[in-house]
Amino acid sequence: MSAAKQKGTKWETDLVRSLGGFFEGRYGLAPRRVAQEGFLDSGDIHGISPFVAQAKNYKSWEEAIRLGLDGAEKQKGRAGESYGVAFVKRVRRSVGDGYAVMTVATFARLLLRLRRAEALLALHARDEVQSVHERESAEDERREYPR
Repeated sequence: MSAAKQKGTKWETDLVRSLGGFFEGRYGLAPRRVAQEGFLDSGDIHGISPFVAQAKNYKSWEEAIRLGLDGAEKQKGRAGESYGVAFVKRVRRSVGDGYAVMTVATFARLLLRLRRAEALLALHARDEVQSVHERESAEDERREYPR
């Protein structure tokens, strides 16, 4: 295996371990690497629905973002997911300090989805359900991502 391929494989493995450990399965995340399929590639990391991820560990972060996003946007449909994200490694930084990059259109669609879900929750859920959602969301914001 080439040095570049080893570097990419390590980044994917580190992402899967970190995402799985951070959420400890509590939110239903079970990130996993999938076998590459060449022209029919469906992304590097699955199990993070509604996302599929393309992982890039390049010297040039501009190229990593461009190729990662282009790939994720193409691969999301093949993976049966709504959103694509590129995980870009930062040199000499931890996994948690890497970049999770999406297009502006993806961000807007995701924000609308979140707002709609929270509005429906507030409208239809019992007070204790809304309270649990708000408390756990606040805990998520305070939680330190593993280094």
